[in-house]
Amino acid sequence: MSELQINTTQNVKINFNASGAGERLLAFIIDWAIKVGYLLVLSYVFDAFSSMDTWSLIGLNTLLSFPVIFYTLGLELYFQGQTIGKKVLKIRVVKIDGYQASLADYVVRWFFRIADVYLFGLGFFVMLFNKKTQRIGDMAAGTAVISLKENVNINHTIIENLKDDYKPTYPTVIKLSDNDARIIKDTFTAAKTTKDYKTLIKLRNKIVEVAGIKEVKQKNDIDFIDVILKDYNYYTQNM
Repeated sequence: MSELQINTTQNVKINFNASGAGERLLAFIIDWAIKVGYLLVLSYVFDAFSSMDTWSLIGLNTLLSFPVIFYTLGLELYFQGQTIGKKVLKIRVVKIDGYQASLADYVVRWFFRIADVYLFGLGFFVMLFNKKTQRIGDMAAGTAVISLKENVNINHTIIENLKDDYKPTYPTVIKLSDNDARIIKDTFTAAKTTKDYKTLIKLRNKIVEVAGIKEVKQKNDIDFIDVILKDYNYYTQNM
């Protein structure tokens, strides 16, 4: 497993473990098995509609095939860079600059699957000879796939791991941008590490001003900023 260094827009260097080609292949096989299983179910459905005319069957076939066609794109959008296979293997798509991948990034990766997957598995061979284990779609979208296993540190990204039952506190954090969240997290991490309480106070005051927060419910600045980052992830992941 090779190391992937991401240089953010704030010139913060972050080290990740890039997902290996073998892990990505296994995730692909899991996803492919799910799609094949769905198609097998469809075969029984079409038997039930065998009395329909040819054009009606073609239309029905096209409609019911959409989940297979858009499986990867849809799940990566919904699960923030993961399909079921990626979740099982604990890997995720991220931007090289440390930001959460956007709709456009996922679309580019999905489009280039035509070359990566269907042209003799070209993408797999490209990953084998690429330091960042990127396939062609990753190169085009400026993304990479990282490992989320315990030895991987993602503390410097705006991505937060939230519990399924997480309840947000400050809905006005949606006034912040991705760049705001990035600066907040970078500053917060550095100030917390060096116990720079003056910076933490200034950061809290700036967040309160920009987000229009009327009442701070946490007893200290560290807890408050930590909640702000989690709330921002909660709302941006569920919008």
